[in-house]
Amino acid sequence: MCGRFKLSTPAEELRREFGFVEHPNLAPRYNIAPTQEVPVLRQRRAPKGERTLQNLRWGLIPSWAKDAKIASSLINARAETLAEKPAFAAAFRKRRCLVLADGFYAWVGEGEGEGEGKQPYLVTRRDGGAFAFAGLWERWTPKAAGKESAFIDSFTIVTTEANALLRPLHPRMPVILPAAHCTSWIDPDASPESLKPLLAPAEDDLLRYFPVSKRVNSARIDEPDLADPAGPETAA
Repeated sequence: MCGRFKLSTPAEELRREFGFVEHPNLAPRYNIAPTQEVPVLRQRRAPKGERTLQNLRWGLIPSWAKDAKIASSLINARAETLAEKPAFAAAFRKRRCLVLADGFYAWVGEGEGEGEGKQPYLVTRRDGGAFAFAGLWERWTPKAAGKESAFIDSFTIVTTEANALLRPLHPRMPVILPAAHCTSWIDPDASPESLKPLLAPAEDDLLRYFPVSKRVNSARIDEPDLADPAGPETAA
């Protein structure tokens, strides 16, 4: 499960690491939530094959959806069933992307999701660097009064079983792709069968986590101190 994440790494540092062609002016974000616009990296087909970074809406809207309400239930996609689920199968074959981040939140307590009674934790790389979630994207064109209007590009984050480090927080985690796997994941010509082995938990020693302020529970708050530790960190 991944319901909130952050991206505060400077744009030029991201560009050097992930190789997209744009020079965007990205404001730091500390509490990215579903339905918001998020920088997502896609790769164009040959002959150019460029990597391009554009804002997509978080929460997948399949091309066949009647309306956009379905997006709230499709912010994550289970790696184990990508090829079978109607909402994800076509995107898994043809429309894969990288969702850039440098941290994500998990909540510990009773029940699912976020809540006032739960303790939020921030998960980051141990070296503080940026990383990429495996994602899928879709293009949806709403129809109003029998006419087509402007399309919406949306995405979902692929999740897998949590590694040993994160299992105390949540049974699942987003798929974090190493650099070499990023290239394979967004290759438009890669076959889904060849990509399934990439959808594995991150190595335990890659990550750390620590408690943060419960102010992160409100998606309306997006401030730097949300990422400040409120207690000791845990690492492998």
